[in-house]
Amino acid sequence: MTAEELKNYLQTWDDSLEFIEEIPEDVALFAALEDVPSEWLNVEVPLSHFKGIMRHLKADEKTSFDYLFNMTGMDWGQELGVIYHLESTRHGHILVVRVRTADRENPEIPTVEDIWKTAHLHEREIFDLLGIRFTGHSNLKRIFLTPDFQGHPLRKDYEDDYMILRK
Repeated sequence: MTAEELKNYLQTWDDSLEFIEEIPEDVALFAALEDVPSEWLNVEVPLSHFKGIMRHLKADEKTSFDYLFNMTGMDWGQELGVIYHLESTRHGHILVVRVRTADRENPEIPTVEDIWKTAHLHEREIFDLLGIRFTGHSNLKRIFLTPDFQGHPLRKDYEDDYMILRK
């Protein structure tokens, strides 16, 4: 599918899907991100339906996203989140999925390591450097920094007077 065809197909998904509960009218199941310049379709999904959507993106015959080839943790200032790059090796199309959490004190996003094994190390890295907890992860612990390290150095509000020089 082209990005446009994929967008049109995803817009046909509605609350008849088994994992979709009642969605408030002001919340889109898939919000296409038109302001993101990319050859691939970029969408944002609500955190409340994230795990079901991700499972369905892999299982649905028309999407068949069987390969998670990248995950990026993000700090957008007020919100933290993750960007997932999915590919269907069968169909050759790619989708970029973004999910956010407004809870900076206790940011949590469900793990997808049970859907794509490649998420295991990505989620550990994002947890270590940004502090996003992936609920249900099999071994969520620091991967680069020592266990006693304080803070998460990729957050915009992280301060380290010893290692970071400010002018």
